[in-house]
Amino acid sequence: MPILDANEIMFNAFEPKVQNRFIMYIDGIPSYLVKTASAPKFTDSPIKLDHINTYRRLRGKRDWNNMSVTLYDPITPSGTQAVMEWARAGYESVTGRANYADLYKKDVTFNVLGPVGDIVGEWILKGAFVESSNFGSYDWSSAEAVSIDMTLAFDYAVLNF
Repeated sequence: MPILDANEIMFNAFEPKVQNRFIMYIDGIPSYLVKTASAPKFTDSPIKLDHINTYRRLRGKRDWNNMSVTLYDPITPSGTQAVMEWARAGYESVTGRANYADLYKKDVTFNVLGPVGDIVGEWILKGAFVESSNFGSYDWSSAEAVSIDMTLAFDYAVLNF
């Protein structure tokens, strides 16, 4: 007959992380404009090696997937202007001038918050830049707030805790 461990039958404190407790720090974009953000995710590309009459698989290169961020677009400070300033740091559409990566790549901090506002998880996205952006839509029959959809590409992410 199996014997139960005391740790299995005693109460364990459990507080789940919830989706609405986060804050993002992006240089040039106020944190309160961030409405939604997807968590970092990656894909490993396996390498398949032939070995006699079978295969062996090894982990290949890691590809960090893009991150989707939705921003509110208030009249002031303009969310559109903040995103376009970041995008223009990489490529100026009027002059056609492209810049060095040092000017348009930023480190973005994504903090997961606990129930009392303490930081319980921290991601740092290294070398982030705006890959694409959608500045919302306008409709005479709607009174909804305009939002900006932005896709961030980045080199890699670090989970501090």
